Amino acid sequence: MAKKSDDKKGFADGKKDKPAPPKSELLLSSHELRQFRALLLYRRRQLLGDVSMMEDEALKKGSDSGDLSSLPLHIADQGTDSFEQDMTLGLMETESDELREIEEALRRIKDSRFGACENCSKAIPKARLKAIPFARLCVVCKRKEDGE
Repeated sequence: MAKKSDDKKGFADGKKDKPAPPKSELLLSSHELRQFRALLLYRRRQLLGDVSMMEDEALKKGSDSGDLSSLPLHIADQGTDSFEQDMTLGLMETESDELREIEEALRRIKDSRFGACENCSKAIPKARLKAIPFARLCVVCKRKEDGE
């Protein structure tokens, strides 16, 4: 009896649970790609301005040592200043991470990979891309990654 071989044609990576999406499902129109690119570039400009402003603010607080009026006079004021600086640095880190994601999304647009899930290769729904234009994963794969 001849052994029946599995036909893996039509699957992204040879696995039966990950069929390759039809090209028409993955392809975003050039107009849609331009819109997503513009959205990503706009968000990048916003973040670069925010990070620059926060850096200036954090550095200003640390370099105002010659100005006695900026020195906290009470230990509670010192704690508040320290907390604000830590908060600013945390926000800068988060925004820097988002900037990296945006840069990667712009690269995916350039490489014609934008809109495809990096795990399963299925199309990321347009509604998700509109909400999070730098999304790398479809909702199902993102939930798996987050352990839900």
